[in-house]
Amino acid sequence: MTNSLSPTPLVALERVSKTFASTTFAPTKAAPGARGGRPSGREIAALDGFDLTVGDGEVVAVLGPSGCGKSTALRMIAGLTEPTSGAVVWRDPAAAADIGMVLQDPTLAPWSTVADNVRLPLRLRGVGRAASAPRVAEALGRVGLADRAGAYPGELSGGMRMRVSIARALAARPRLLLLDEPFGALDEISRFKLNDELLALKREHGWTVVFVTHSVFESVYLADRIIVMTPRPGRAAAEIAVTADEPRSSGFRMSTAYAALCRAVSQALEAATDAG
Repeated sequence: MTNSLSPTPLVALERVSKTFASTTFAPTKAAPGARGGRPSGREIAALDGFDLTVGDGEVVAVLGPSGCGKSTALRMIAGLTEPTSGAVVWRDPAAAADIGMVLQDPTLAPWSTVADNVRLPLRLRGVGRAASAPRVAEALGRVGLADRAGAYPGELSGGMRMRVSIARALAARPRLLLLDEPFGALDEISRFKLNDELLALKREHGWTVVFVTHSVFESVYLADRIIVMTPRPGRAAAEIAVTADEPRSSGFRMSTAYAALCRAVSQALEAATDAG
């Protein structure tokens, strides 16, 4: 799937570090039975000198243990948080405003129907209801919820709400799609189906995709490149290219090449965790 020529960079994180302030309470002398203390500030380093370059039209997986800064890196690309040091560099600044993002939590408006939740990014762009209707219907069909357009989020399961969130991002057809473990709450059948739909949409629309995952198997199936991170503070420990025939399908999942890549990525993740 990777080309012999490296894709043109779209966005890069250059030696970015991120430190968060954390407030704890240090104990103080007090009367017996009393509780409390004085605030004691400390800093937690989420990322330390992390580098990531994303090529135009590429699918990049960011893989690592919990708390290693994967989501922080994604939020930096989205412009939702600023690095403490280092820089986020865009080749085309216009692309920074054409981003779709799916978070770990669905973040749906409970007072709006499924269709209206999916329509939201189009409405914010000034696209009318009639003009947006085909794209909303297509997105809901992609995630298997065409028959739930008139339902409300409270009537759906957690996995279905996540699929609505994914449909909302798909309907916007962004240039860059950021995914923060969006498939983790789904059953295996839905997960595999949406993996295939994501790759199909990427081919159709030429999207660039960056996704965060804990799954070695998912990263190998979806990505052109896999960035393996150390535990906190997160650094890039390894980069593994994935080559596979197009289009990827269940046949790839059953192949010896897939098994070998999963083994190599698992070993890289284990080494990165041990080093961290």
